[in-house]
This record gives sequence, C-alpha cells and structure tokens, in this order.
Amino acid sequence: MTAQDVITQDALFIGGQWVKPESDATIEVVSPSTEEVVGRVPAPSAADVDRAVRAAREAFDRGPWPRMSPAERAAVMHRIADGLEARADEMARIVTTENGTPIKLSGPAQVHGAIPRLRYYADLAERFTFDELREGKRVRAALLKEPVGVVAAITPWNGPLALALIKLGPALAAGCTFVLKPPPETPLVFTVLAEVCEQAGLPEGVVSILAGDRETGQQLVAHPGVDKVSFTGSSAAGQAIMAECARRIKRVSLELGGKSAAIILDDADPATAVQQLLPMATMLTGQMCLLKSRVLVPRSRQAELVEAFCEGVRALKVGDPFDSDTYYGPLIAKRQRDRVEGYIEAGRAEGAHLVMGGGRPAHLPKGWYVEPTVFTGVDNSMRIAREEIFGPVTSFLAYDDVDEAVEIANDTDFGLAGSVYTGDPARGFAVARRVRAGTYGVNCYDNDPSVPFGGYKQSGLGREGGPEGLEEYLETKAVSLPAGFSPFPSST
Repeated sequence: MTAQDVITQDALFIGGQWVKPESDATIEVVSPSTEEVVGRVPAPSAADVDRAVRAAREAFDRGPWPRMSPAERAAVMHRIADGLEARADEMARIVTTENGTPIKLSGPAQVHGAIPRLRYYADLAERFTFDELREGKRVRAALLKEPVGVVAAITPWNGPLALALIKLGPALAAGCTFVLKPPPETPLVFTVLAEVCEQAGLPEGVVSILAGDRETGQQLVAHPGVDKVSFTGSSAAGQAIMAECARRIKRVSLELGGKSAAIILDDADPATAVQQLLPMATMLTGQMCLLKSRVLVPRSRQAELVEAFCEGVRALKVGDPFDSDTYYGPLIAKRQRDRVEGYIEAGRAEGAHLVMGGGRPAHLPKGWYVEPTVFTGVDNSMRIAREEIFGPVTSFLAYDDVDEAVEIANDTDFGLAGSVYTGDPARGFAVARRVRAGTYGVNCYDNDPSVPFGGYKQSGLGREGGPEGLEEYLETKAVSLPAGFSPFPSST
C-alpha cells in the first residue's frame, strides 16, 4: 500500500460513541506481506479503559439493554449482522491487509463464516428458556437465567472478526454489556464493526471497542467494574488472566492453545485421508489454535502417507495474500517468523528429519514468510511435538498400534482438538471417545455456531458456540416460591 492508502482513525469507540482519546499515543498497523505501515489508530490509556468500563457498568445497572426482551435484543443483533454483511468485501480486504490471510480465505472464513455466529445467538435468544419453574420435594422454585454483567473480551489477531463475534453474540443475547479489546496487530476491521454497531441502534454504553496491547488488557481484566472476562489467546496469557480473576472471584472463560493430533489409521486410503486432513493441518499458514500439527501414522505406512501429504502441500501456493491463487500467506510479524524459525532449528537439533521446507521462500524477499515445513522421525518428547509453534510446521510421528496412537495423542499439556482418518467410521468414533480433547472429527473436522468449542487441560475453560456458549454469560438465580404461586403466566 502507498502512503495515501493508510487507514487512519483518530477517535475511540466508547459506549457506542466516537470520543477523543485521553492521550496522543497511536498504534501503527504494519502489513505482514509488505512490511509497510497500513493503518494508525489511537492507543487507549488507562483513563480510556476506565471510561469504557464505567459506560458499560452504567448501561448494565441502569440502562435498557438487560431489561429488554430477548426478541428486542435479537432484532438489534440481526441489524448488526445485516450491517456486517453489507460491508463484508471491505472487511475481507482489511483482514488480508492486517494479518495476511489470503484473500481467497479471508472472505469465506474470516467474514462470511463469522457473521452466522451473531445470527445464531440472535435466534437462540428468542427460543432459549431464561425462566423455568421447578418443583422440588420441599419447595417450588423459579430458576432465572440472568446476564452475568459487564463483560471484558480479549481477542487475538488470527481470526479477528470471528473470534470477536463468538463472544459478542452470546454476551448480547444474554443481556450483558461488552468491552472488547482486539489486538494491536488487527484493529482496523474493528472500526467497521464499531460503525455497524453505532448504526444498529444499540443503547448507549452497551458496546465499547478499544484495540490495545497487553497493558490495556491487564487494565481491563483487573478493573473492579468488570464481572466476567472472556479471553482467546495463549495458555501463558490465560494463566495470568485466570490468576487476576481469582483475586476477585471474577467469572472467566479461556480458549487457549493447542497441540492437536491427527491420527491416520492403517485402513485409511492415503489420498482420501490427506485430502480430508490437509486444510486443518495447513490453514492460515499454521496460525490456528486447533491446527492438527502432529500427524500420527502407522509405522508400516509412514512413507506413503508422508509423500501424499507433501505432494498436497506442494500444490498450495505461497505468495502475496491478495493474489487469488495464494494459499499460504505471511506470518503475522517478524517476531513470529523468528519464533517459527527457532522451532525449525530446534527440530533439526533434536534429531527430527526435515523432509520439506525449513527456509524462507526465495521469491518473496519482502514480508514475513516461512516455507511450509514437514518433519519426520519426530518423537513426542521433542519441542516441535510438545509446544505450540503457530506456523506452517507439521510433525509426523509413527506408531505401532491404535493404543500407542491414542497414548501419543493424549501425551500433551493441551486438549483442544483432534481428528482420526479411517475406512471405518465406527472404528474412528471409538478412537474419538478415547482422546482427551474438547473437539474432534472422524474423517472430517469442522465448526458450526450451534456446536460448542473449547478444550481440556491447558487448552482452556468453558465453551464457545451452541447453547453452552450462551450459558457462559448467564448466572442462575433460584427463587423459592409459596405453594400454588407461579410468576410465569404459562405455569400453574
């Protein structure tokens, strides 16, 4: 982009209004494919964070949003979704500019794939049972599902809009007010979200959006006016957030890292298995928490499966993310490229065999690119098998029988995702039952707004998606009632 193409914003979106920031500090957005500045937005100060939380607190304690009917809230949410759909192409280009997602993926996956999450929760709000009459042996009680309060949501750069809407949707459906902190790498697409929220008719104070760094997130998490924190990011950051929330017994949900295993069974057809696996082992240049970065293969069939996988990867173009043929784009930042290259060197040093990639693409001298990289001879004790790399690095591990494969898959600090590939789905489902992961696939892996997503162990707490995701933003109140009385017209 040229200087005149730089996207600038000089105001902060606080409580549904554009306001002047308290300081002159700014965030510069750098394109990972060109290494040029493509945007500037205000950097929020501690005073700005406080102003946003106070606006959300006032809106929750005294404003109309928590007191509106679910149908009324749903109507506003659908208007937000309509506004996002009208600007979908614009947002896709912004996401590609900010985080390097290839344009062939940013539209379908990052934007059009995100908006249904908002619509799902708008529809769910209208049919969800918020109030219930329960008859016990000793008491009749009204069970009330009430909004948890002011929500602070902290989201990462790899799926900026999707990972924001999977929090915004259930929070708004529940009647919460919402302060969103996107990362400094991808603030520009949130200018569009803020404008759409402004036009949709949200009451004052319900939504604020403050893109900022780790310090901004820490201020938000520690703020006494926040009732719940919802975080997506690294396990290390999640541990710090959980510790801070523990000081106030503050509600918290965490969607953290992963080191997921794909198990290819001995009865799988290599071409079919690789075709099914490849998107989930390579998408977004490996910058996904649910990436299937460990591929477990029968020792007797390792050579043919590795070759089939490498052949599939070679067919995927590495290049300019605005090129419609590009599949692999750049990594988000120089620090991330350095990190990935460090893991590649660690793999070599620990004795893994590099069969593909390992360097930088020669035809891309500018931008933070790393070649798609494949290791074999990987032991599950190696760093490349145990730690989340967040880059285009796939490790192949050999096993002798299914019991060993399951043992290797479960030998991890994480438990976010996984998949199994087989000619017999019943056999695959039996494996799925044994793997300790929050989401799993048999001969496939996909996600849907109606299905809960989250992990075991250090992959997090709570679930996003489905009714389970709405429950994360609700408190349950039990009200004992006198015999024969019901506060609900349809109950006796």
